Amino acid sequence: MAWFKRIFLFLAVNILVVATISILLQVLGVKPYLTRYGMDYQSLAVFCLIWGMGGAFISLLLSKQMAKWMMGVHIIDGNTGSREERLLIQMIQGLSQKAGLSKMPEVGIYESPEINAFATGPTRSNSLVAVSRGLLNRMNETEIEGVLGHEITHIANGDMVTMTLLQGVVNAFVMFLARVIAFAIANSGRDREDRRGGGSYFMIQFALEMVFMILGSMIVAAFSRYREFRADAGSAQVAGREKMISALQALQRVYELPIPENTAPAFQSMKISSHKGVS
Repeated sequence: MAWFKRIFLFLAVNILVVATISILLQVLGVKPYLTRYGMDYQSLAVFCLIWGMGGAFISLLLSKQMAKWMMGVHIIDGNTGSREERLLIQMIQGLSQKAGLSKMPEVGIYESPEINAFATGPTRSNSLVAVSRGLLNRMNETEIEGVLGHEITHIANGDMVTMTLLQGVVNAFVMFLARVIAFAIANSGRDREDRRGGGSYFMIQFALEMVFMILGSMIVAAFSRYREFRADAGSAQVAGREKMISALQALQRVYELPIPENTAPAFQSMKISSHKGVS
């Protein structure tokens, strides 16, 4: 039933996003950008900015709770649990202090044979670091601390917010450019009395959004790589250079092992290890 839960949560979040942004557009009095006589570019810009940024930030606000639900993350503390769990808490606590975090992230474990970990959350003081059971079982303490240092650095650098801002801007530009170009193409040679473009406008808009989203994803992926390298460097500082090297070497040893594809792409992108590919 895990797949049903994921589908339900996906639909629920998207309904929430659509409802919230629709209400926001009404409250702000944003007028329709398509009129009988043409396109209102100011209304279009506001519309695209609200949809592009709004969807990204609502997802960010829900990211920690969604990760818990969709990944089945079990939150642990330092007072109960096994020695392994208490050691994990101690590592996170020490790394958080070295990274200058005012509040230690929540710490969780999710049941998966993959060797992975991720960090998420809307702010530095409201975050989560989760590790897989496979990582705990197949890495030693030195390697685990290197991985945790990487995730703590993501939080300390505010990478979740930065990536959300970038994705929101890309979303807004994709929506705006696709609509402007689709409008120009659909109305070329059309009577000035009705400049809404008809059904062809929406078909062209959809096709252009797909193309522009692929191009925008390249920008996001490139910045994501930079973010990952910076997190590696941060781990070398807070956890120790040798521990980060050990962690990377351990990941390299298992890099060719199959990684389960039963998690949403959004959560795959937060993890320290992933399949080979262009992105």
